[in-house]
Amino acid sequence: MGLSRSPLLASGLVFGALLLALPQAFLPQPAPQATLRGAAAVSGVWSLLAGQRGRNPLNPVCSLLAAQRAMSSTMEVDPAYPGTSVERLRNIQARVRSLVPADLSKDWEEVRRKLLWAGGLKDLPQNVPGQGYTGHSFNDDNHCDLTPMLGEVAHNLNNGEVSGIAQGNRLGPGIDLATLPELGVGGSWSTCTNGCHLEPPQDVAHVQFRSRIAFKLVWCPPEFSSFVLVDDSGAYLNHGSPSGALPDMRMRRSNFQLVKGSKYALEAEGFKSRPEPSVE
Repeated sequence: MGLSRSPLLASGLVFGALLLALPQAFLPQPAPQATLRGAAAVSGVWSLLAGQRGRNPLNPVCSLLAAQRAMSSTMEVDPAYPGTSVERLRNIQARVRSLVPADLSKDWEEVRRKLLWAGGLKDLPQNVPGQGYTGHSFNDDNHCDLTPMLGEVAHNLNNGEVSGIAQGNRLGPGIDLATLPELGVGGSWSTCTNGCHLEPPQDVAHVQFRSRIAFKLVWCPPEFSSFVLVDDSGAYLNHGSPSGALPDMRMRRSNFQLVKGSKYALEAEGFKSRPEPSVE
């Protein structure tokens, strides 16, 4: 019986091997260099994930956590406000400083578009509010903070900590749509400035997103025809005296009232005595 079955068994094994080999014959074979790179990448990922003690290294949740840890080891973190995208903040301020006051002293809509660009935001005046609409940015008394937050905190909600702001205040989808990606990780948004008169600031940037602001726009008393841009500490970054259809005078006055008595008001209060930059 054993002898009579052996030819059938051998034939079956050969046939099975052929079936397994056939699909491979029709697949393009990777170049040796690509194979080596792929093997190295797999080896590196495996080593990274295998270090997760007590976890399955092929678990996608484990993979995500490992990737986040690898990113955080090379990303600068602000210990006081860990939701800040430090890279975006610095690049935004570099853009703000690349402008001269003359750039910010043209027609208001042109100036506002420059502020959006400097802040890493698209000009989306036709979008639906909540879906990337930025027509309100810098156009009223309150939406005058440019906040650069990390991607994972962009979807944070207001759970009642920020006074005067709607419960929830879901901004994440709009931030994703309106953010210019070239300034670095995370997103940008023009957040509400109310609450910044307190120390530490109790506004949307610092409380809901745990982020510093890259700049704040403050209209300067008593005429409120010029504005200053100040950083998170209240230090001067730039200024402008735009023309055309400015935000309503009541809005500009109210904007200053929101910061009055704080570090963010000092540059606006002293603007009249600021020397004009020399022209060489």
